[in-house]
Amino acid sequence: MRVIDLICVQTRTGFFRDDQAAIRHGAAHDGFRYDGSPVTAGFERIREPGISVSVMLLLSTGEIALGDCVEVQYAGAGGRAPAMEVSSVIQEIDGMVRPLLMDRSIDTFRELADEVEALSFEGCPLSAAVRYGVTQALLSATALSHRETMAEVVQREYQTGIEIMPVPLYTQSGDDRYANVDKMILKEVDVLPHGLINEVQTKLGPDGEILATYVRWVRDRVLLLRTRDDYMPRLHFDTYGTIGLAFGGDLELIVEYLGRLAHAAAPFALRIEHPIDAGGRQEQIAVFAQLRKKLSARDIPVELVVDEWCNTLEDIRLFVEAGAADVIHVKMPDLGGINNTIEALLYVKAAGLAALCGGTCNETDVSARVSTHIGMACGVDQLLAKPGMGVDEGLMIVGNEMARVHALATRRTALSKVSR
Repeated sequence: MRVIDLICVQTRTGFFRDDQAAIRHGAAHDGFRYDGSPVTAGFERIREPGISVSVMLLLSTGEIALGDCVEVQYAGAGGRAPAMEVSSVIQEIDGMVRPLLMDRSIDTFRELADEVEALSFEGCPLSAAVRYGVTQALLSATALSHRETMAEVVQREYQTGIEIMPVPLYTQSGDDRYANVDKMILKEVDVLPHGLINEVQTKLGPDGEILATYVRWVRDRVLLLRTRDDYMPRLHFDTYGTIGLAFGGDLELIVEYLGRLAHAAAPFALRIEHPIDAGGRQEQIAVFAQLRKKLSARDIPVELVVDEWCNTLEDIRLFVEAGAADVIHVKMPDLGGINNTIEALLYVKAAGLAALCGGTCNETDVSARVSTHIGMACGVDQLLAKPGMGVDEGLMIVGNEMARVHALATRRTALSKVSR
């Protein structure tokens, strides 16, 4: 099977890209938009429609392999790449990727993905968005070549030794953080609600009480609406550094506050993502390592999830080695090639930490499905239902793909045993 053509086209994502710095500094909602001027370079408005570039590999069999180049919702924040430009993405692909792939035989994913990772454009590595979308298409093409699922390609080429099984699903509420929680509970989501606690005054509270009240409400809502006592979802809240802002970076006050949240969440397990933003990678590692030690010393049952300033495979290794997290959010678009995501997830698991195969609401149906195969093949602790913030759509796309992949892999394993 050979690549006979490569076609790129601008497409839509499942959400928007937002200027996180402007929002954290108090930009006010006006309906669904934000008032005020952007702060982060590359933004013309604080909230802009999400964009993507779909990569289509036309194969000699007449089949088409797909991948989507996307960026995270908060482009340019936390050490990430700046806001994506469609023309630049297509220019990189046409200039560097097309010559590499045209008339190439597709047999293995891993080798080709490494070649894409090694490419440069105008003296710089290819952008993370380009590497993300192109390697998705290569995994899709390899699966078509071998007549197997993408999950089976990953399992085989990386010799994971992990059975392809369903993994816990994690959903995002967006700003509709009450009605969407009801949806999650009614559909018995494994991990909820995210919460989007990205501003102090109206979402966390100057003393943290708004979030504490919300945590208690989520706990009570689960207890009220669940139809069976053994439905025990994990509670996971993403706080975007706002806890550190509210408490002036004082770790003793932050530890005390996290203890209050753990009490509010009981009897459910609690994860808090990005409670503090220290402003840089080394600073983030240091403060998270201290925070974990203090929580452990006081026996406070809160797991810390690292996100910002942990954007590459090298970053992830440094956080793990420093003992600076309980959970690593492997934010797929930030890592560029999905080969990096695979290696990161397997590394995190081998180190004994919880691996969150995540990303962003600002992805597409294509990238979400590829993520599902990777999460299952790597046996992750938590898989983000994406794209979008409406719960239903992302849960359908990722959940249905997971069901299909499990059924196909199970049937193929059974048939292979019979044929022996």
